[in-house]
Amino acid sequence: MGKAREESLVEFVFVNPRDFATDKHRSVDDRPYGGGPGMVMMLEPLARALRSLENPGRILLLSPRGRPLTQAVARELSHEGALTLLCGRYEGIDERLLDLFPIEMVSVGDFILSGGESAAVCLIESVARLLPGFMGKDASGDEESFSQGLLEYPHYTRPECFEDLVVPPVLLCGDHAKIRAWRREQSLAQTLARRPELLARAEISASDRSFLSQIPRATLARNLHIALVHGPVLNKFGQTVTVSLTNLDLHDIARISRTYGLGGFTVVTPLEDQRALARTLMEHWVHGAGGQANPDRADAISMVRVAATLEEAIAQVKNVTGQDPWVLATSAKPDGTVTPDNVREALLTRPALLVLGTGSGLSPELLAKTHAQVAPVRPYGGYNHLPVRAACAVLMDRIFGDIF
Repeated sequence: MGKAREESLVEFVFVNPRDFATDKHRSVDDRPYGGGPGMVMMLEPLARALRSLENPGRILLLSPRGRPLTQAVARELSHEGALTLLCGRYEGIDERLLDLFPIEMVSVGDFILSGGESAAVCLIESVARLLPGFMGKDASGDEESFSQGLLEYPHYTRPECFEDLVVPPVLLCGDHAKIRAWRREQSLAQTLARRPELLARAEISASDRSFLSQIPRATLARNLHIALVHGPVLNKFGQTVTVSLTNLDLHDIARISRTYGLGGFTVVTPLEDQRALARTLMEHWVHGAGGQANPDRADAISMVRVAATLEEAIAQVKNVTGQDPWVLATSAKPDGTVTPDNVREALLTRPALLVLGTGSGLSPELLAKTHAQVAPVRPYGGYNHLPVRAACAVLMDRIFGDIF
């Protein structure tokens, strides 16, 4: 950065809001209206400071509320002729500053700093290094992590062998096409292993997808099991009832479970004739004529289990995993607080049983047997009446996406 400044690739002007204060103490902060802890940066010194700039360019406020700073954002900003970085302090700035100036908020991460100065340094570094002439080879910026939406491939240098650790032979072969292909595959593998969520936004070719599909990996989804409860559930009048098993529910949730690689799917009904019906359907589609005609359907339905009670379904999960599962209820009511991210994080260390209700939802007595409740699929909508199969598919996609 120092060399770039000496060569006039970048220039800096530092403006202190205290220089624009009007009282003898050069105050730039005051107590917040409405009370509360901390102080707020005052509007007048900041407004005067910004208006003193001849060429402010784009004005960026470093703030946790802002647009995430990514490599793409850094590249976008590197084409600007001038940038003004506004560093907050204390509890923040007077909100009216955002009404007076075309300020864009940028965040360097989901954490809190004492002020915006260190965040500004991150932004300066990420943007300035993309300027022509900043790096020895301008192409270096094109092969770094995030430049193509992926993490970078591993690097090696001399010696060729160190403590029995050798450089991958492909890097020594001299075939640049093979080296490029290896580096691409390594970049994909690193991203899948360490930041799989990036793959959803990266430019992935058909050959990339083929490579990724061949990588063996442990899946979090194996720790998640589903129970579809037919009783005790509520009807539309709020009465506790048992509803009939449906062929569609069994088939579709089995296929959802198989698609996402779940640990199992249990149909729960206290009625023996309904459990017998479920077993008959399973026999037809797994071992009978249905399975012979449709092996894919047989593959999905082979993972279905049947239980008379939720307690029995919980015991099945413990029998498979060796651990008591975290039992999570689902509901369209806005009572749940567990998010899909919470579920995914929990699956790293323990199994979970996601309990879906039929009818008009799980009964209070059954809810009392669960540990927590998942937030509804549409908590802020006025109409929240998804069929259970659709709700199941949406939840699986939010928990696992197309990667986990």
